[in-house]
Amino acid sequence: EDTIPFDANLADYMDESELGAVAAQLLGDFEEDRMSRDEWEDAYVKGLDLLGFKYEDRDRPFPGASGVTHPLLAESVTQFQAQAFKELLPAQGPVKTEVLGLATPEVEAQADRVREFMNYEITCVMEEYTPEMDQLLFYLPLAGSAFKKIYYDTNLQRAVSRFVPVEDLVVPYAASDLETCTRITHIVKMTYNEIRTQQLSGFYRDIEITPTYTTTQTVTQDKVEELEGISGSGNDMMYELLEFHVATELVGFEDPDGLHLPFIITIDRTSSQVLSIRRNYYEDDAQKKKIPYFVHYKFLPGLGFYGFGLIHMIGGLSRTATAALRQLIDAGT
Repeated sequence: EDTIPFDANLADYMDESELGAVAAQLLGDFEEDRMSRDEWEDAYVKGLDLLGFKYEDRDRPFPGASGVTHPLLAESVTQFQAQAFKELLPAQGPVKTEVLGLATPEVEAQADRVREFMNYEITCVMEEYTPEMDQLLFYLPLAGSAFKKIYYDTNLQRAVSRFVPVEDLVVPYAASDLETCTRITHIVKMTYNEIRTQQLSGFYRDIEITPTYTTTQTVTQDKVEELEGISGSGNDMMYELLEFHVATELVGFEDPDGLHLPFIITIDRTSSQVLSIRRNYYEDDAQKKKIPYFVHYKFLPGLGFYGFGLIHMIGGLSRTATAALRQLIDAGT
């Protein structure tokens, strides 16, 4: 263990049988975590219909009955997104600096340089920041929770801030927040070229893995595609990886004090092959605290891990308004 570089892919130094045991354990935990939020996902999917993005052809109470949806929910979501975007991403840039303590001219000049550099980095260099934030602010009021993943991308050679929809991040049933959560699973979809690039750079093990097809989607993804009016051909090959940010004990890499150390373990979901295992703490950190990658945005604090969105708060009112509107139109017809 002492001769292995700290930032190495530990999966290269483990037996296949040990890797198989790690994959089996984590995949089983992931399925349990995913099933524990089935009811939440079902309510979210039903609520997406209230946006009224798709006109409904109805034949009750008579053929040609109105399929209009009241725009209450869609309007509320759009208003929140527009106002939040204006506040969080103003024209001069989102970063502001404040000097704490004694404000000397040198310190104030340094604060100005930091602000200018950070705003340049976010608005000009991080090309994905603004569109991903825009998309996050649309999802957030609907689902009640949305996530950002912030990390250093070795291929792009810069920091990256990506929007992660709530359906692609799975936590255990008992989790209260990301900070204390012992297992966070990020469902990552990648093309063949993206995976191959990571394998050639040594980030993932150079092994053959199995593609998945668009038919293996969740109910949430199916609903989103239905609302967008698109559908997969069934031949669209994608690779679905499960990236586990987990505190665990690995054979050969145990902590002398008996702690469960934080690792990032990436597994191909279809073939159950471990692609990488990397330490998720700093080499000089005596406490071995996990490096946080995800930020949780909540629309309203919920009763548990997930926040409440407009689907939960005014979903019933939106359904009632839609029913009343349709009855008025049908009566007139």
